[in-house]
Amino acid sequence: MESIVILTGAGISAESGIKTFRDADGLWEGHDVYEVATPEGFRKNPALVLKFYNDRRRQLYEVKPNAGHTALVELEEKYKVTIITQNVDDLHERAGSSKIIHLHGELRKSRSSLNPNMIFDCLGDINLGDKAPDGSQLRPHIVWFGEDVPMIGVAAHAVAAADIVIVIGSSMQVYPAAGLVGYARRDAEIFYVDPKPALNYELKQRKNLTIIAEPATTGVRKVVDVLLKD
Repeated sequence: MESIVILTGAGISAESGIKTFRDADGLWEGHDVYEVATPEGFRKNPALVLKFYNDRRRQLYEVKPNAGHTALVELEEKYKVTIITQNVDDLHERAGSSKIIHLHGELRKSRSSLNPNMIFDCLGDINLGDKAPDGSQLRPHIVWFGEDVPMIGVAAHAVAAADIVIVIGSSMQVYPAAGLVGYARRDAEIFYVDPKPALNYELKQRKNLTIIAEPATTGVRKVVDVLLKD
């Protein structure tokens, strides 16, 4: 069975109504991202950061997977599929995809402030005073700017083993995630779905590249139809 690795970015979630860090005004829900998405921001104002992610977590109950998410599930009928997502929502899981690597963490998980490997399910709010078993304040299980991306090695290994790589809704400008395509085999087939595709260095080196300049809700359907016909 051939293997497919799918790299998804903010664009696929945006079509479900989830805002991204890269709005035109440089803010996310009215906040500078460095206030709410850095370890320094958390140390300076933990109450603000916790409220910010509590609000984002509640928003997940108001949105649903879109046609891009659900179309990807169909590929599992014929291929071994791994999704590597930069998104912190659970829309891929809710759509029915079975193997997902979250590069930047998950809104519906919390973790110790001291031990990044002490991770817990989190369906409600995280409040000041909520402690991990090690006594530290619980924090969102999110990879903030300036922190290591612990799953990047696992993701790179998956890409290197793939026969087909599909990139969806990503600017391909934010590293290290944007560099993952560079690990793909030279003979791997690459699809890039984005309404404003931007070819980074890794994509420019690819001869087996198909660009579909459409949103995920329509572009993914085209890729899935091609791959299920082969």
